Amino acid sequence: MTFWEYLSSRREQLLLETWMHASAVLQCMLLATLVGVLVGTLTYRSDRGGQLAVASTASVLTVPSFALLGLLIPLLGLGVAPTVTALTLYGLLPVVRNTIVGLRGVDPALVDAARGIGMPRPAVLLRVELPLAWPAILTGIRVSTQMLMGVAAIAAYVSGPGLGNQIFHGLSRLGSANAINAALAGTLAIAVLALLFDAAYVLIGRLTTSRGIRV
Repeated sequence: MTFWEYLSSRREQLLLETWMHASAVLQCMLLATLVGVLVGTLTYRSDRGGQLAVASTASVLTVPSFALLGLLIPLLGLGVAPTVTALTLYGLLPVVRNTIVGLRGVDPALVDAARGIGMPRPAVLLRVELPLAWPAILTGIRVSTQMLMGVAAIAAYVSGPGLGNQIFHGLSRLGSANAINAALAGTLAIAVLALLFDAAYVLIGRLTTSRGIRV
């Protein structure tokens, strides 16, 4: 069976696994963004707090994904729970770091001007600092998403959803019929998803960033 014949014969299964893969990455990225931006906004004013936040989230990346998923099995079992936990943890570092960098890069004169017209600190953060730091934050989100695309495939090790099942199924049957086709189909689908997500982020950046900031 040729590769194109394999795709045609397994079209529905591949579409379902592609949807599940994209959904898992998107949901975990949303969670990582919420947590990462919150951590960044709470620590960016303190050098020690910022360093601790970055170091803590960076330490997660030193743990191999297979090891982290394996350690989560006794605590969370198999399936969605360890997948979501691992992906969210892996997605934190770029978001936290870029949130801190972006907020620290805001011109202090703009913050002082906002405070000078009577804006309280929460309003300054929400209406001045975060909008100006948004391009940096979005860059961190883009980096995290690309990273999670690959990590999500490894989540098949703990019965997680997504295209990793195609890859693992193919690699475990190397030498048999359609083994290469299965691994190749899963790999190419992940690559296409990564490109589509990145294009979506570019569009989001253009729609949510004012022209003055982009310039």
